[in-house]
Amino acid sequence: MSAFKNKRTSTGYALATAGAASLAATSEAQAHVKWFCAYDVAGQPQGLEQVLCANFEGLTVLALVCLMFGCLAEGTPLGGALLNALDRVTARIRTDTELLVRATLGFFFVSLWELGGIILTPELKTDVAWIPWFQLALAGCLIWRRTMPLTGLGIVFLFSFATAQYGVFHLADYPIFLGVAVYLICRGLDLAPFGLRPLDIVRWTAAITLMWASIEKWAYPQWTDPLLAAKPQMTLGATPELFMQAAGVIEFTLAFALIWTPLVRRCAAIILAAIFVSAVFEFGKVDAIGHSGIIVVLIGIAADDVRMAVRARHVVLAPAWYGAALALFLFLYYAGHAALFGGFETLPVI
Repeated sequence: MSAFKNKRTSTGYALATAGAASLAATSEAQAHVKWFCAYDVAGQPQGLEQVLCANFEGLTVLALVCLMFGCLAEGTPLGGALLNALDRVTARIRTDTELLVRATLGFFFVSLWELGGIILTPELKTDVAWIPWFQLALAGCLIWRRTMPLTGLGIVFLFSFATAQYGVFHLADYPIFLGVAVYLICRGLDLAPFGLRPLDIVRWTAAITLMWASIEKWAYPQWTDPLLAAKPQMTLGATPELFMQAAGVIEFTLAFALIWTPLVRRCAAIILAAIFVSAVFEFGKVDAIGHSGIIVVLIGIAADDVRMAVRARHVVLAPAWYGAALALFLFLYYAGHAALFGGFETLPVI
């Protein structure tokens, strides 16, 4: 009996340590590993029986508790006060969200032109000489509102060009670019497709991007081994495996929160933006350029003042929708990888 208690205590301590380590050092984990380490998209991912372990389940339960607590708080006077405070603090950002997006993307495309040989993100290399100049032209189109849609169409073209070069599975990391493209087109033409606000469209694509990236942390934790070996203090004593599990759970939870209730998603956007900004100080210019687009999107989400009535069902249904999203992304990642690289006979069995 005492042995069981000791085991349970040590597991709880490990989970607490991993959670603290992730919150303290997730900035390093948020650096896109493909930009700094060797990777093999076609390689066999870690089996689901290894991903869905006891520590993973414990971390997921802890994440759900935090998510439900946020939903509960939102329906109270405290939640209303927090929303009012956020509205006041972010008023200027909210007014100038479009301008901030245009300026940041202008910096992004000019930087890609300066670096040369890159399609949208640092690991998408190209020898095509006109690509950098095309991206510089996209930056120029952002100067005027009427030409913003041209930049949006150009992003769609570059995304399609990169997909043809690197494959659908690789570009599944970056649906945020398509969301930004739609945002620019809709804002430039004053469109609201299907009654959806452009900011909501880019918010959903940001959530999808980050949820997919968190699955990759569980499927290929070994890609981050060089970073963890070079910076062992990142884990704060947790094992690399546990650290990557915790980092993935935190990222997935914050990404899921982006599609939930207003206070929850605004807080998640602030935390994610802070994480990405802090990673820039560790990883430098490449990280600043690569993540600039998603950082400005997260700032726009944090400033969004749209309200909705938060009801008991939002609290009750949070675990169900979270579980459904987790199951869906795990299935899409593993089934998609098996279909494209190994055949369905390689699908892992739990």
